[in-house]
Amino acid sequence: MKLDRLMARHAEMGRVAAVLAISAGRVRINQAVVRDRHAEVDRFDEVCLDSLIIQRPQRALYLMLHKPVGWLSATQDAQHPTVLDLIDDPDRTTLHLAGRLDRSTSGLVLLTNDGRWSKRLMAATFKVPKVYRLETHEIIPPSAVEALARGFYFHTENIHTLPATLEITGAREARVTLHEGRYHQIKRMFHRLGCRLTSLHRESIGQLQLPDSLPAGAWRALTPEEIQQALTPFGPTPQS
Repeated sequence: MKLDRLMARHAEMGRVAAVLAISAGRVRINQAVVRDRHAEVDRFDEVCLDSLIIQRPQRALYLMLHKPVGWLSATQDAQHPTVLDLIDDPDRTTLHLAGRLDRSTSGLVLLTNDGRWSKRLMAATFKVPKVYRLETHEIIPPSAVEALARGFYFHTENIHTLPATLEITGAREARVTLHEGRYHQIKRMFHRLGCRLTSLHRESIGQLQLPDSLPAGAWRALTPEEIQQALTPFGPTPQS
């Protein structure tokens, strides 16, 4: 929201009076004087007019969770336990998932109440890489590397997947790097290759790794550095 609109709405003054107050240096955002009426303000900002607090900041949450197999990537469900049931925080009801995992998939899940951060994290246009470790029932064919690099056409959605990187680490083991998050994408790609997944685990998002010290079902807050790491690509960015 623009600063002058917020002031006019919450300080019980008209738009003209709000603009004059801003121009006079009477308005502060997070303790810094702001004279730009068009400055963007979100719910995490404190806004003051002189000594009066016009908007108190909400608490921004950025959490990592080690999702166990069997838990649903949702905030509520009538039948199954959800990842939100694992979070013990007074503001947990404000959280949403920044990228879901299938119920049968384990690994790194990020939760936040900052919609702008999660939107950038999950948008294919930003190409934030997500790395998964997998095991298959059948032997993975060497041709799978080139097949994932080319991408697959999914007629149901009428989309062609972005190039993905496949590192075969064993006869039935591999590591996949995606730069998007289509519905059951890895499972569907390997089905095309004639391989059924027996396990799937997300290791990282951007440069943010799931630490070995965080057991399945546990969570913790991200550090300021980790909040940025999640948005940071590594290596070459694929072309769409």
